[in-house]
Amino acid sequence: MRLGVHITKFDEPAGEIGAELAAAAVAAEAAGVGWISVMDHFFQMERNGGAEAGMLEAYSALSFLAAHTSTARLGALVTGVTYRHPGLLAKIATTLDVLSGGRAILGLGAAWYDREHHGLGVPYPATAERFERLEETLQICLQMWDPDNNGPYEGMHYQLAETLCVPPPVSSPRPEIMIGGGGERKTLRLVAQYGDACNLFAALGPEEIGRKLDILRRHCEDVGRDYNEIHKTVTGQGTALSDAGLDAFTEDMATYAKLGIDTVTLVPPVGRASQWIEQHAGSAVTRLAELS
Repeated sequence: MRLGVHITKFDEPAGEIGAELAAAAVAAEAAGVGWISVMDHFFQMERNGGAEAGMLEAYSALSFLAAHTSTARLGALVTGVTYRHPGLLAKIATTLDVLSGGRAILGLGAAWYDREHHGLGVPYPATAERFERLEETLQICLQMWDPDNNGPYEGMHYQLAETLCVPPPVSSPRPEIMIGGGGERKTLRLVAQYGDACNLFAALGPEEIGRKLDILRRHCEDVGRDYNEIHKTVTGQGTALSDAGLDAFTEDMATYAKLGIDTVTLVPPVGRASQWIEQHAGSAVTRLAELS
């Protein structure tokens, strides 16, 4: 099992955010963290301080992280499908992949934070339409990463005359696609049909996550997909490690490992993420590597 770090807060004064983010990246890589992610929001979430609290644009932050790391994989957990035109999103993700040497992961979700949409004038369709757009975005990204198909794309919501993407991704055969969420009828079906990885919330608990994975397995059977090809990941709070202690955390993660979870991503609690990573990540990486 691998450890990821998910950075969600940028509470330092504006002039210090860059130095702190760089320090967090350096600390994570030194600890052996395999994956670093940021949220894709324009306004900070209400539970993290609300719209008046700090928030960085995700792909600008990921490019900054790419320049301060050399091995950790990088991505948004997860990209809101409504925020960027699919063709532009594929180009942005490809740019991150090229400049990072093939370390980009494209995380995608249907988006949900209505305040930031309305606040910045971004259209916010109904849920059903957002999922339609999510599926078309997945199709467009896959087509743009297909070197043998630069032709048009004709969808219900998006029409592209040319799906050119030059230079192509460095990742072979393309960047990994992670689809976030545990919706049983739509989201997990999209994982089975298009995704390389799924992401669930550890707060659901092992029993519920096991049930979600059983549903994913059935969707895979329906579309003729090998369930074992899909990476299963969970995201949880860093307090599960720093407050509960390394032994209790390891025991808890062993339960998830038995379900087939191969990556746990932790959100550093309040305070500077770099300090939390320095104190806790290295020992957790070692322990998790022993789980199968």
